[in-house]
Amino acid sequence: MTKDQKNEVIELLKEKFSQYNNFYVTNTESLTVAQIGTLRRACFSKNVEMKVAKNTLIKKALEAIDAEKYTGVYESLNNVTALMFSENPKEPAVIISSFRKEGKKEKPELKAAFINGEIYSGDKNLDALTKIKTREELIGEVIGLLQAPIQRVVSALQNQENKEEAAAQPAEAAPEAPAAPEAPAAE
Repeated sequence: MTKDQKNEVIELLKEKFSQYNNFYVTNTESLTVAQIGTLRRACFSKNVEMKVAKNTLIKKALEAIDAEKYTGVYESLNNVTALMFSENPKEPAVIISSFRKEGKKEKPELKAAFINGEIYSGDKNLDALTKIKTREELIGEVIGLLQAPIQRVVSALQNQENKEEAAAQPAEAAPEAPAAPEAPAAE
């Protein structure tokens, strides 16, 4: 690889790191070409960009953006590295988990994840990352929480209104019982 080619890769990686708040660093070393193809298709279908690059070029791109911000990621840059970029912080974790279940493999292995400024190191964090709530899920929960008291008030008002309507309606007239015959007056 020439110096110009290396600089091109560094610039491309800098663009991706700047574009996305979330990226995963994975080890794909023992995967076959067919498995890598399957992984790429899974990423593509979920709007996750997957890039493979040399560790030194990844490190140079991160250092060029902000050397201190990504310090925790540097130690994960070893062996074969594939990067997964996504707007959704949990989507790459879900892809990795489902890929591993299907193939009954322990690869791809999560080396590190950078999620909204936080670094998660090691494969032990994969399960936790699959449970991260997305922005849309959090907004939905907040809206649900805000709506719940309002719905209870509206429901209570409707119940009260129904009770008042029921009370205002005249009760059905019960048929009158025949009057008992009058006893003759005693003289």
